[in-house]
Amino acid sequence: MSNYLETKEEVKNYIIARTPLIIIDSSERERVERMLASISSELGIDIFYYTDSKQVVQLNSSAPGIDAENDPLGFMTSFFRKKRKSTFVFGDVKRISEDTMYTRELINVLYLAKESDSTLILITPDRVMQRIAQFGMITKLDYPRLDERLAQIRRFAKEYDGRFTVEWDEDDVIKASTLLRGFTEIQIENILSNEIVSAKGLYKENIFKLTSQKSKLYTAVSSIQQVNVPRGLSVSGLENLKKWLKEKHEVFFASDQELEQYGLDTPKGILLAGVPGCGKSFSAKMVAKEWELPLFRFDIGSIYDKWMGESERKMKEALEFIDNVSPCVLWVDEIEKALAVSDGGNDTSKRILGQFLFWLQESKSRVFMVATANDISNLPSELFRKGRFSEVFFVDLPTADERRTAIMQYTDKCLHIKFKEEQLEELVAISEGFSFSEIEYAIKEIAQLILIYGQSGINMDVIRERFGTVVPIEKSNPEKVAQIRKWGEERAVPAHRID
Repeated sequence: MSNYLETKEEVKNYIIARTPLIIIDSSERERVERMLASISSELGIDIFYYTDSKQVVQLNSSAPGIDAENDPLGFMTSFFRKKRKSTFVFGDVKRISEDTMYTRELINVLYLAKESDSTLILITPDRVMQRIAQFGMITKLDYPRLDERLAQIRRFAKEYDGRFTVEWDEDDVIKASTLLRGFTEIQIENILSNEIVSAKGLYKENIFKLTSQKSKLYTAVSSIQQVNVPRGLSVSGLENLKKWLKEKHEVFFASDQELEQYGLDTPKGILLAGVPGCGKSFSAKMVAKEWELPLFRFDIGSIYDKWMGESERKMKEALEFIDNVSPCVLWVDEIEKALAVSDGGNDTSKRILGQFLFWLQESKSRVFMVATANDISNLPSELFRKGRFSEVFFVDLPTADERRTAIMQYTDKCLHIKFKEEQLEELVAISEGFSFSEIEYAIKEIAQLILIYGQSGINMDVIRERFGTVVPIEKSNPEKVAQIRKWGEERAVPAHRID
């Protein structure tokens, strides 16, 4: 059963039981109004409804509205004195989290509702002070669940089919409804309307663009930036990681019902630890490209503030933004620099770590996090507990086959030449111990020479010389590489192909 139907049944029972107060926690007032109109019809009762714009109207009635003279609380006082066993809905509730003259007057209205065996329904997404909440029951109307999103998208496609090209079949509607998880009805309508107007239809290839609009619906957070992912992005090697991601893609995009059927949660994400320059950061972009999801980079270090409580507030704000813009890929680069907490670390760092770990463990949003780390020794052990990351991968220096692929890709892109087989074999041998970034650096150095002197000035001697000037990390810092490899062999899954 959907949350809408569950909430409707709850509210219905509370009204029948004549609970003095029903608080409906929702920001979707129109959706609640439609639900209450349905309850009015099913129970055969009159429900009166106040908003600032309409004043007092009777749901399911064409009778003209009643002017409350901008005094809804005064109107409700008179209403409950005159009508026993009545139901009144207050749709424009304000400032009910604190003890004020307004909330005290509202409490008096609730006493009248209780005495007259009536029910007052408050619609608000805000916190309600305890003295008010104790009069009744609170129920939450979540954002539309899968069945409601499916029905809304089907209605939309049917309405505009004929005026626009609608290529979506039932599988596409299911994909779209999964991607639009976490939107209100109005937001879904706005996104679909914008898509059908801008693209002149609902096309299959544009389905995954729907989520890219989501970040425009929320206030920007300075610690989070959206990252553009090149269409032609290609990441060499990491075959074991790629295979794992291909399998998890099916789970990540499974419907809520499918996940519930098997007792599953969506994959949380991965921690990529290993040698610098071996494709860890590129992997975040690779996931976003392959899964056709927006990519956001979270700079955790930037949330720290000198003022008491501000760091925690900024972290909470950032995590709420991430939840709101899901489904997405979240990239946290060099996570150890932001979350390293020593035994003597300050309280703010520990609280920030605690907030982040709790979110990793408990968040139900479809956020796939790709965190990278170079110095694993600085990471807190709590980060590796199962349930926080779906898997921890170790990224080592590229193998000979991976170096060959990388050299071919970069020479094609930057040098626009193709090496003979024996030349390619020589470069693979010369580049032993190189990281992907070091291979890229060597080839781009050659590309600069071509730009300056032209293609004719480049030969294998020049190329050998440029490759020879690179001192790979395996030689410049062998102790560090050995330490990283030892950790990876013992505590992580290899990201490269396992032969």
